[in-house]
Amino acid sequence: MLLSIYPISFTVCLVALISWFYFKNNATLSKICGIGFFGGLATYLLSIYLADAETSYKLMIVARDLAIIGGVGYFFGMIAKNKLVFFAFLALLYGALQYKFTDVLKNTFVEKITCEFPVGGNKDANSVELLVELKPNSGVESLKDLADGYGLQLKTAFSPKDGAITDLDDYITVDIPESELAATENIIFLLQRHPSVEWVEQNDVYQLDVMETIPQKRAPRDLKKFGLNDPNLKDLWGFQEMHVDALYSYLKKNKIKPKKKARIYILDTGVDSQHEDLKDNYNSFNRQYDNDPMGHGTHCAGIAAAVSNNGIGVASFSQNNEFVEVTSIKVLSARGGGTQQRILKGIIKAADNGADVISMSLGGRTGDKGQKAYQEAIEYANKKGAIVIAAAGNSNDNAKFYSPANAPGAITVSALDSDLNRAVFSNYIHEVDYGIAAPGVNIYSSIPGNKYASFNGTSMATPYVAGLVGLMKSIRPDLTTKQVHDILKKTGDKTGNTKETGPFIQPAKAVKAVVEMNKGIRLKRLLGSSLLLPTTPNIN
Repeated sequence: MLLSIYPISFTVCLVALISWFYFKNNATLSKICGIGFFGGLATYLLSIYLADAETSYKLMIVARDLAIIGGVGYFFGMIAKNKLVFFAFLALLYGALQYKFTDVLKNTFVEKITCEFPVGGNKDANSVELLVELKPNSGVESLKDLADGYGLQLKTAFSPKDGAITDLDDYITVDIPESELAATENIIFLLQRHPSVEWVEQNDVYQLDVMETIPQKRAPRDLKKFGLNDPNLKDLWGFQEMHVDALYSYLKKNKIKPKKKARIYILDTGVDSQHEDLKDNYNSFNRQYDNDPMGHGTHCAGIAAAVSNNGIGVASFSQNNEFVEVTSIKVLSARGGGTQQRILKGIIKAADNGADVISMSLGGRTGDKGQKAYQEAIEYANKKGAIVIAAAGNSNDNAKFYSPANAPGAITVSALDSDLNRAVFSNYIHEVDYGIAAPGVNIYSSIPGNKYASFNGTSMATPYVAGLVGLMKSIRPDLTTKQVHDILKKTGDKTGNTKETGPFIQPAKAVKAVVEMNKGIRLKRLLGSSLLLPTTPNIN
């Protein structure tokens, strides 16, 4: 709030002084303008006093601002008699304020990031404290004096293949040595004020949640309707509620064929590439990612792309296994911990290597008010043709406070229980850009060593959406994030509290909408027409 008072009070002073000169011959208006000027000036000086900055810096800003206010006011007082000239220069002043100076005012006193790392505490071995975006053409050497003064280690953070379409290659990491952790907030402030720096944010450290299993209340009643021989269909209550049998029926009856095999990247703890129910749908990206000491990534991969109709384990939305394949990038440790930078590198790596869908069942509450790096990484992935899916989080809280769930451009997934209510742990998603819901309680899937288990979490709901989006992208590869979300939203079912969860995905309806798009039917007409399916699972 304080940061917005400063530029507003400055503008009030400037406008009131100009008006005062203009109306100097009108006693009433002149008095009102004078009161406005001195009121604005008092508020301005209070905002300067309360600003979090060194006294010398405050005095420099006051001298600058008063010189501008006084000089501009005097100039307009000189030309006040010539209305045409007066208003011409007033228009020029307005344009200058809008084009440049407003941003200067907003950035004069930047808000400090509060560092949440405990002084002298343990950090992830791969972590650095900060991610810093440099302004164009500003190299690391521009921060040499600051780095030498505090013993900071500066390194390039990201190396996207297509640097021309992103600013990610302008990011560096700033590692603050343990001896200087007490000075972290001052270092952040100096970085924010540095002329070479565009943006500063924490390199957050995340840890996967361990969720206890909650007993399910529903299971598929008629396994034969799915037309599959996977024995653990009986454990997939979500298949019943998502009407997956209708999806299979629609694909088979209409002889739907993929235009490509969509690749889903699981950014997690790794994936057991040799699992009996995954290996035939698994395409290795890098052998070091083809194991999973924790099991979390393998569980997510099974939800998104388990081999269907192979007589073992579970199944996925791809009934005949022609539509999607899955691969892995390790961004979390064997214990489920990882840094923001490592996750961002995973997004970039997946985008640079042909990802159609990037699934992230990870994240945590962020200490920053905004995280620009996630937004830029997702924009980069979108430009490269990938759609990013992120878990809402398991804290029964607002997802807007959790990253990457709150990142603009990500499809954020909440978890439902078997009664189709928001799971008791699931964050709610009504304040993020693109929110959607999927089953997330007692979800049965693969774990390493040809085993299976039930887990809970938005982590489990996320790969359901990723698997469906992969199916949609295989049929229409050029789908954008907005198009996908619009389809999922319009074709989704209501939940017990849809505002908090978003609509519940209905794969058959969503795929039918994509097929109809390919037939040339306008999406707007489609989404409002009888071509969309009713709530019944029967599809013709």
